Amino acid sequence: MNFRPGSRDEPEVNLIPFIDILLVVLIFLMLTTTYSKFTELQVNLPVADAQAQREYPKEVIVTISSDGRYAINRQAVDGGDVAQLTRSLLQAARDQRDIVVIISADAAATHQSVVNVMDAARRAGLVQITFATQQSGDGRQRR
Repeated sequence: MNFRPGSRDEPEVNLIPFIDILLVVLIFLMLTTTYSKFTELQVNLPVADAQAQREYPKEVIVTISSDGRYAINRQAVDGGDVAQLTRSLLQAARDQRDIVVIISADAAATHQSVVNVMDAARRAGLVQITFATQQSGDGRQRR
């Protein structure tokens, strides 16, 4: 019988495979996670710090309300499609192509409404477009 006291080695836990698996899981989660932070943003776009208002000698002001109605030079436009906006812009421009189109959109107006006006201006040949904003705090209109 062999009763010698032998040296007992403590079992060692190898952490390298465990770390490898955790890194693979972390990469998988990072690639498959959808980010919903963009839907939580509260954006108020039409407020800007701008220079003093400039007067354009040849301008057409297109107003867009929050519910998607349009007015060109303070006259309501029937219908909101791009073709009708193009015809109304051509009438307001009186066949002049160097006119500046000023888009004055409500803060709650949809982006599609603004894009419709920009598309109509392009179809009418009016390429100079600017946006009217309000300076934060004073409520005065800027361009």
